[in-house]
Amino acid sequence: MVILFSFCFSMNRMLAGFVVNDIDPRTVDSLSELQAVLLLFLLFCVGNWSITCLMNGEGRLKDIATVVGYSLLPLTVTYIIATIASQFVAQNEEAIYTMILAIGVAYAVILVLIGLMQIHKYTLGKTLLVLVLTFVAMLIIIFIALLLFDLISQVYSFFYSVYTEIIFR
Repeated sequence: MVILFSFCFSMNRMLAGFVVNDIDPRTVDSLSELQAVLLLFLLFCVGNWSITCLMNGEGRLKDIATVVGYSLLPLTVTYIIATIASQFVAQNEEAIYTMILAIGVAYAVILVLIGLMQIHKYTLGKTLLVLVLTFVAMLIIIFIALLLFDLISQVYSFFYSVYTEIIFR
């Protein structure tokens, strides 16, 4: 479902009508967009799992991935509908295109919210708190990954400079 969503998202960016699409279709790279969608999906699932482990959630990582994956179905369908509708809208009818996408996003968010409530056995308030903490956890994971990447880069450059010093002496 996530790969299908990524495909429909890329198709929308490439094939949407010129009235609603400011992106040059030749610059859209479907593979990098697939990687970005999969990375965000994985990041959200791991972030939510890490927070719910600390807050006595009952859902497993597999359950979280299933809920989030299936919740993308309305968004996938609305991207297909919006792409087709974008071919027929005029300049002053852009709101129809935006409304179609907004309905899909709202429905997907509601499905994620209800699904996470069910698998973790949380109330609505605790689920909303967990979602906010999930986004904080996602930022922390990104920060740690960047620190690790920077550390590896510095270690590599150190060993490379030592190697070049040994070679030139």
